[in-house]
Amino acid sequence: MIEVFAWIGETFSELEAAIKWNQPMFMNHGTFIIGFSMAKQHMAFTPEEAGIAVFLDDIKKSGYEHTKMLAKIKWTDEVDYNLLHRMIEFNIADKLGCTTFFR
Repeated sequence: MIEVFAWIGETFSELEAAIKWNQPMFMNHGTFIIGFSMAKQHMAFTPEEAGIAVFLDDIKKSGYEHTKMLAKIKWTDEVDYNLLHRMIEFNIADKLGCTTFFR
């Protein structure tokens, strides 16, 4: 997770890292962009339901387990940074001017 967070910080320096509800997340202008959680077998991330819906085919191609709200990357799997990049870019653009934390 440290490697992923460092990559996000370098790639999207405009995002603000925060801990809310005991979960690490990244925000832009006070609105949620992507959040993470950790479990014994995987790291989960959520770009909100809208982000999962838009990138569902790509999530499946990456082999990640998913629900309508999150995707899971097993600790033994490669991180698909291209997919994360596109999800983060989507949320930044889609939530531009958003005045609420979540959609």
